[in-house]
Amino acid sequence: MENKELKTCTGKKPISFMKYKWVFIGISLCFVLLSAYEIMVNGINFGVDFKGGTKLLCRFSDNVSTGDIRGVVSELGLGDVQVIQFGSDPAAGEYLLRAKYVEGKDVAQIVTVALTGKFGVDGVDVLSQEVVGPKVGADMQQKGFLSVLLACALILVYIGFRFDFLFSPGAIIALVHDLVISMGFFAFFGKEFNLPILAALLTILGYSINDTIVIYDRIRENITRLPKKTPTVDVINVSVTETLPRTMVTSLTTFIVVLILFYLGGGVLHDFAFCLMIGVVFGTYSSTFIAAPVYLFLQKMFPNLGIKVTDPEAAKEKEKRERLHAQRYVA
Repeated sequence: MENKELKTCTGKKPISFMKYKWVFIGISLCFVLLSAYEIMVNGINFGVDFKGGTKLLCRFSDNVSTGDIRGVVSELGLGDVQVIQFGSDPAAGEYLLRAKYVEGKDVAQIVTVALTGKFGVDGVDVLSQEVVGPKVGADMQQKGFLSVLLACALILVYIGFRFDFLFSPGAIIALVHDLVISMGFFAFFGKEFNLPILAALLTILGYSINDTIVIYDRIRENITRLPKKTPTVDVINVSVTETLPRTMVTSLTTFIVVLILFYLGGGVLHDFAFCLMIGVVFGTYSSTFIAAPVYLFLQKMFPNLGIKVTDPEAAKEKEKRERLHAQRYVA
């Protein structure tokens, strides 16, 4: 039973976040299952960085359509060459061409010669060119997966020693939740998964765990600040309520910056910013409605484990220090 007389460090009534935990967990499960379905059915659209091949970014001075370009590259015997309009401004005339790796052929040179032969030397400007072999691409896939796995493992160990191991599972489940949903959105929209997107996912890991640690740290402080018999659910409600202003300000300002990057950063940063937007939204959400409920569940399962207060006098002294610190923090 939640304590209705309980107050935050600023004297406000805490919000009963944990009262609706199953509603939000259900919403998260829907997103995770849908994302897993999209990943398994549609698959991840790995870019040249991870599967090998050639990628050309070209700008055409004339009014050229996607069909015109496909008509040229389809006659080169290079297999299926993807032609995608690049950027949000069609008038810019920028197109991204992706071709599979062909043993013994300089695909970039063949495509460039064919395009300049059709549209003229002044009609085509190759802005960037990337060539990755299939072995290098496969190696990048493996290293990318290991980098994410290693990051999660180190975070698990850090939280276990920094707090206790009842906190760790919730943080890792929240991170997996954020990663699966972010990749699900990429699978749904068919966006290319490349090295910048991997960097965005690792950034999401850092952002999400930072928000989770802020809440965890306040829970740990309130375990000693609040009366000893305060239920864990009340401790979590008070902690999340006290950190809510910080969470909202940080998340909103970060989202606004990423949103501006999404619209004004150009085609090169478009997908990177899109991934960060998804990560900021679900990373903020998971810290409150995934990580905290998992800690609550584990605390009920293992009531004799975790942080305890054994010295009442020390607890009172620490309570005074934490209250002064919290008041300065809010002010």
